[in-house]
Amino acid sequence: MINERDAKASLSLSGEKLQIKSSVLYILGTPIGNLDDITLRALEILKAADAIVCEDTRITRRLLEKFKISNKKMIAHYKTQEARAIPEIISLLEQENTLVLVSDAGTPGISDPGHFLTCSILEAGYEVLPVPGVSAITTLLSVSHIPISEFVYYGFLPHKKGRLSKLRSIAAEKKPALLFESTHRIEKLLSELLQHCGERELLIGRELTKIHETIIRGNISFAIEWFKKRSMKGEFTLLIAPENEEK
Repeated sequence: MINERDAKASLSLSGEKLQIKSSVLYILGTPIGNLDDITLRALEILKAADAIVCEDTRITRRLLEKFKISNKKMIAHYKTQEARAIPEIISLLEQENTLVLVSDAGTPGISDPGHFLTCSILEAGYEVLPVPGVSAITTLLSVSHIPISEFVYYGFLPHKKGRLSKLRSIAAEKKPALLFESTHRIEKLLSELLQHCGERELLIGRELTKIHETIIRGNISFAIEWFKKRSMKGEFTLLIAPENEEK
């Protein structure tokens, strides 16, 4: 069902009229590292929002301060307690407020909180609209030497339960597999991939768009040796080729 709501007109930075709706939750993509990657439309919607729902209010506040956006009501919404904020959010929508959901980096709902809230808002009869932004997924894929007409997204693998089955699924994939990993588990993940998948071509993006951005290309063994020689911190995005794409 599509809900027709009165729209707030705002003059965008490009000089065009930007229609911003009331009683709507905007799912807004934020930069994944370099704050200058934020879109003009995202800035206008953040300025017009009556409240901003966010993972970590401190991180979101830094983004707002960078672009001189102030005096915004902020509602904490983190993964372990997603349900707690929903009554307040729905109440604000009932009062014809414009709300924005952001994650600490990237797009809400993609390996970040957001899906449960989206479903709850839709069930309450309100509209949820996207405001696209930078994604670690498409950022890495854009520089891929591995063919990517199709790929399978795995996100973060489970730490314990279900991890083995996910690794076996990646090993059996006929399409490239894309995953995320943290600093503390990247070397363990590479060893597991070599054990279960055998030698595969891969692409790793570290700290994408940030000062210490690094792109690593090669096979899994090369990546393991590469990390052994370096102390690398940060967030990692990986693309693993299917068996028939090994180079």
